[in-house]
Amino acid sequence: MDHSITLHALQARIGEVCIVDARRRTARDTSPEHLPGATWHDPEKLAEWAPALPRDCQIVVYCVHGHEVSQATAAGLREFGLDALYLEGGIEGWKAAGFATLDD
Repeated sequence: MDHSITLHALQARIGEVCIVDARRRTARDTSPEHLPGATWHDPEKLAEWAPALPRDCQIVVYCVHGHEVSQATAAGLREFGLDALYLEGGIEGWKAAGFATLDD
């Protein structure tokens, strides 16, 4: 089963899904911009924050490029019983597509 969402599909659903920025702390500190509505959570501490996420909202996780970090984080969230997808292309793909980001 595919557990990903495309950039355009997410852009159309902003406001309907819960977005988790799961970039490693160093990547986030280097580039603090984020997707609209996203909250940052340290992927290395998933077990600490995952139980507090809403269960009535589909969760979309992104990292820098949509590879290991976001895919592993989304898989970990599914193990907690959450409906979690990862964003194909990550935040770099999002920006390359011309979609808006926000700064902290």
